[in-house]
Amino acid sequence: MSESTVLKFGGTSVADAAALQRVAAVVHRAHRSTRPVVVVSALAGVTDALLAAAEAAASGDVERTLPQLDALLERHAEIAGRLARPENARGIRTVLERTRAEIVDLLERLAVEPERGPALRDEIAAYGERLSAALLTAVLQAADVPARYVDARHCLITDGTHGRATPILPDTEQRTRAELAPLLDRRLVPVLGGYIGATLEGVTTTLGRGGSDYSAALVGAALGAREIQIWTDVSGVLTADPRVVPGAGTIPSLSYAEAAELAYFGAKVLHPKTIRPAMERDIPVRICNSKAPAHPGTMVTARGELRAGAVKAIAHKSGITVLQISSTRMLGAYGFLRGLFEVFERHQTVVDVVTTSEVSVSLTVDDARSLPDIVAELEPLGTVVVESGRAIVCVIGEGLRTTPGIAARVFATISDINVSLISQGASRVNLTFVVEEGRVHEAVLRLHEALFEREPADLDAAAATGAP
Repeated sequence: MSESTVLKFGGTSVADAAALQRVAAVVHRAHRSTRPVVVVSALAGVTDALLAAAEAAASGDVERTLPQLDALLERHAEIAGRLARPENARGIRTVLERTRAEIVDLLERLAVEPERGPALRDEIAAYGERLSAALLTAVLQAADVPARYVDARHCLITDGTHGRATPILPDTEQRTRAELAPLLDRRLVPVLGGYIGATLEGVTTTLGRGGSDYSAALVGAALGAREIQIWTDVSGVLTADPRVVPGAGTIPSLSYAEAAELAYFGAKVLHPKTIRPAMERDIPVRICNSKAPAHPGTMVTARGELRAGAVKAIAHKSGITVLQISSTRMLGAYGFLRGLFEVFERHQTVVDVVTTSEVSVSLTVDDARSLPDIVAELEPLGTVVVESGRAIVCVIGEGLRTTPGIAARVFATISDINVSLISQGASRVNLTFVVEEGRVHEAVLRLHEALFEREPADLDAAAATGAP
């Protein structure tokens, strides 16, 4: 099974007929030398459209959703008409007609059974990946790739948490091998949708946004794949967000730890959960550009490589809220932090960054929906100060802990930008701090210039003088 390679294609890689032709060429090449398994997202924009239809139906307005639904389905039919064999294009048309009736039925049920909303939304959203996988199967067959559609719900077994289900790994691995191994043994190419799964009872679930990458990693881990490839619309992982730093370049290699930090702190190329299954099985993950398939992209492995200057990338995350909880009861007390974090657990709110002193704890969250209730529960523990409109900047590289002067260079570069929270040491690969959201782009631009575009002697001089 180690001969298999998992190829995952995101929504922008299957946005239209031209994009699907590029995907077919990539899979055709892969099939010559390995045993590919294809995991595909919904066509670009389709999941958003389906969820918007579900929201409209929940408010009782099913009729308003139908023109958008018909346009969405016609996109698939038009691509099939252009790229699939005639008999397969007719088959896709039949599938689309049946799908329309099924989705309309689900929307009507959602309008009268709002209490079943989460389960019905998952059923509706799952059609994006199911249709995409069926369409890509037909396109691959027309390109002489022996592709076979596989219903991902027969492979990825999850708990019943709708909207962000958690895979049940032993069942997922057993079912995935049972479904895919016979096809691979016959040199066929399985094609399945990412993002979707099902409970042991067969109820459709979804893994949450970005879950297609996670699906690919779970499939790769189950098969003991030799490589997992994430095909997107950029050439690998970049040294910074290209929308902020137009000159950002590709990082040739990353360690699992570096990639996990980058994914968590804002790099959109890789979903944060993707790394875990690959890391546990020591499977390399390659991030590739479907528009430039010859580009080597970024390879993520257990080891990575140290870069001269230590820093590999600068990530940032906006929309952050900082909470500071101060209390003299922390002095010499045990159990205080446990009680504090239990509040966030009860409200299912993730904490990103934490720093502590003798009498205070500062932490950040990016989901502020439950903040009023959280603050109300924290106030009996001490004085709570809330600062919104903040952003996290994360400087990442395996050499940070062992290279002197990195922190001095970083903070010398942004010496006139107020830093309200600093965290280093929790991970060997990152230096994380918080700035005002309005100045985060300026901070990232300056740091990228200082850490990637200047000569090392310039960096040393800046650190010594405090000059930005």
